[in-house]
Amino acid sequence: MEQAIFSGLAPDGGLYVPVTHPDLRGAMAGWGPEVSFLSIATAATRALLGVELGGCGADEIARRAFAFAPALRSLEDSLWVLELFHGPSCAFKDFGACFLAAVMDAYCARTERTATVLVATSGDTGSAVAQAFRGRRNVRVVILYPSGRVSDLQEKQLTTVGGNVCALEVEGSFDDCQRMAKEAFVDAELARTLRLTSANSINVGRFLPQAFSYLWAWAAMGGGRDRRSSEAALFVVPSGNLGNLASGLYAWRWGMSVAGFLAATNANDVLPEYLASGLLRPRASVRTRSNAMDVGNPSNMERILDLFGGDRSGARLVLAGEAVSDPETLHGMRDAYDRFGYVMDPHTAVGYVAERRIRARAGRGRRGPILLLATAHPAKFQETVREAVGLVPELPPQLLAASRGRKESVRMEPTQAALRAFLLEQLEARCPLGGRA
Repeated sequence: MEQAIFSGLAPDGGLYVPVTHPDLRGAMAGWGPEVSFLSIATAATRALLGVELGGCGADEIARRAFAFAPALRSLEDSLWVLELFHGPSCAFKDFGACFLAAVMDAYCARTERTATVLVATSGDTGSAVAQAFRGRRNVRVVILYPSGRVSDLQEKQLTTVGGNVCALEVEGSFDDCQRMAKEAFVDAELARTLRLTSANSINVGRFLPQAFSYLWAWAAMGGGRDRRSSEAALFVVPSGNLGNLASGLYAWRWGMSVAGFLAATNANDVLPEYLASGLLRPRASVRTRSNAMDVGNPSNMERILDLFGGDRSGARLVLAGEAVSDPETLHGMRDAYDRFGYVMDPHTAVGYVAERRIRARAGRGRRGPILLLATAHPAKFQETVREAVGLVPELPPQLLAASRGRKESVRMEPTQAALRAFLLEQLEARCPLGGRA
């Protein structure tokens, strides 16, 4: 696992995947509705890292990573929301980023080495990584984000940390940022001099712990079933780069019983198109109101294909897809507020619209619980929420602090040459390693 975490990408440019999957069914049999998220995260961490770090080492990583937990809310009969935005950056990616930071910290302390994390972001990933790694003694972070394509508050979260975190404002799209990062990872000189690795969901150490939230929700609902039905839950997952979806599929492979997964995308509908037609057509991303999901060439499609052995018919037994337009997203935000008084960010609203569709199509035939993943705090998208709902959500303390910070970024052309020059010539001066936060 250590090699995969610090390599980011495999030598051939592909993604690492586990050779074997832990069987958690024995542990899951003892998880009742009152089990804590930390208990589940600790058990899963032991299953993943216990051989390399020992049981106590794995327990310490879970304890240091998760000072926060998800929350489960009921909106109506059989509709639940799994809130994943109670961490330091108010987005679901805090779970993977904080776990990865704790793991890297443990490995670096053991080997007395340093590392450079290079991460491309379409919005929430960069802020989660910046908060998770800030002040780490042995790890620095370089964030690539598309200029003008993240919200004002997201940009503040990326560019106000300073110290061992540096933000590069790329004059292009998220796909440009992701391409630049991937090309850097296979650059032998950069790998040798910087111990370059990723904190995107392409990194197996950030992608796998996102499965812990699924496991906790499954346990909190009494084995994936609410009191009204014996049917298993359907998970509705707002999907962009497909890391969160893939981690849910891994939780299923580890022993979590489900009715299935519904991948809800915006206009960047690579996965729904593949499931419907068998055509896999990566393409340039389209800008939408749910910008963190604006991914035209989702990296984790590789892991999903691998999980099902490239068998689309097998994938369709457990996985479905729906694409949602911007007008539908805004309408969904308003509908959720009118029906339940619940304020959603636009990404969660994409999932909500998809959930309403499949519920309408199923009619009385759908009786089992539906669990919608809420991926970001609505206050991160104040302008969109105000347009859709007519109110401005209050900033939680961690977002309020970022909003008052001073932006510091380095403008960059969307070329590998520009990124390479920065990493080799300016990184030490602009992004010094520092003491622990």
